[in-house]
Amino acid sequence: MPSCAVVTVNPLPVSLPFADRAEAGRRLAERVRGLAGTDPIVIALPRGGVSVGAELSRNLRVPLDVLVVRKIGVPGHPETGVGALAEDGNVCYDDAALSRLRLSRDDLADVVAAERVELDRRRELYRGDRPMPRLTGRGVIVVDDGAATGGTARAALRMVRRRRPAVLVLAVPVASPEAVEALRSEADRVVVLTVPDNFRAVGEWYRDFGQVSDGFVTATLAELRDLGPAGESEQGVRLPAGDEHLDGDLTTPAAVRGAVVLALGHGRLTPHNRAIGAVLRSGGYATLLLDLLTPAETEKDGDEVGTEVLGERLEAAVRWLRRAVAVADSPVGLFGSGAGAPAALAAAARLPADVAAVVAHGGRIDLDGEALGRVRAPTLVLVQGADSFVRELAEWSLARLGGRGELDVTAGAEQLLHHPDEWRRVGVRATEWFDRHI
Repeated sequence: MPSCAVVTVNPLPVSLPFADRAEAGRRLAERVRGLAGTDPIVIALPRGGVSVGAELSRNLRVPLDVLVVRKIGVPGHPETGVGALAEDGNVCYDDAALSRLRLSRDDLADVVAAERVELDRRRELYRGDRPMPRLTGRGVIVVDDGAATGGTARAALRMVRRRRPAVLVLAVPVASPEAVEALRSEADRVVVLTVPDNFRAVGEWYRDFGQVSDGFVTATLAELRDLGPAGESEQGVRLPAGDEHLDGDLTTPAAVRGAVVLALGHGRLTPHNRAIGAVLRSGGYATLLLDLLTPAETEKDGDEVGTEVLGERLEAAVRWLRRAVAVADSPVGLFGSGAGAPAALAAAARLPADVAAVVAHGGRIDLDGEALGRVRAPTLVLVQGADSFVRELAEWSLARLGGRGELDVTAGAEQLLHHPDEWRRVGVRATEWFDRHI
């Protein structure tokens, strides 16, 4: 943790009050631009912080997510904050305030329990089963609509810091001098548009400080949580593979750390496949969503095309991708789903020097048993917990791999879940695996 953050206060006079949170967010975006380094993400504190964070997200072209924090108030006087509860369950107490009020932490037990219930409600409402986005190694911009005491911001910053971000920035339109001083040791940069000496409450510095609804938060997250940078490029491609040509979509983020082929039997443009690709790109991976079956073969259910042929097609795609994306010196990852799962292992067996890691998802990876022993790339197999037969086949296959293998039971692997949030969880698990091995 830094001993003292660099505090940036807007050098020009700020027209006050702000019209609303959106205007404050647009002004704040210009002060934050460039501070978070590569792979940035905006983390807003709901609900008011989401209105501000949304403008940073739109103007900086980076994804937006939330971190739920609840203020811990004095029993009977909830407006008087003496701590804050973060999403990971940690409570950040203001022991100096407790001492002045002659209260102990135990005196707050009932308040903390009630706030845990409300925090869980909001987390479920805003995120559902979707996990927190990956923060490790990223530039994280924590945003709120203001900081009076700094208690909730401190709890949020400490939770983010425990996730080991590359850079941690706190950005608020307005803050009290006391809050700025208290938060200097919690972030790498603290960016504030104005620090009034006569600060009394955040709401006084906005003409419109109306309550932000839960509906606004969920709608804003649906719009912006997968937002890509302006430099992200997408193109449809047709790849030669033996006697056939395969349809695919190559999307490259502005800053590329690696590349992953999403090998699918068909249906590359379905919402769940695109959701997985979006998660991978948020981690810095160029993605090639590839249908291994031609349209004519798909109409016949693809039953006549064996795993060996699909593996050869995927092998050709890997060679093409390494030429097409600026990662020629690095091996790629393979994400195989459905018919693409055994094909991914077949291709990894053929290309031990080109494939760094494999994620097999929802397919019969036992179909090419002879190839398993030649797979050297670390392999993660995602299976449905309720299907014991599929799990047994996965365990049988993992035992025969020539390299490291790991089994993970995860919702979404059964390919019956259609909401993008469930499939994003699969994407998060795959991204974590590729982060470890590419």
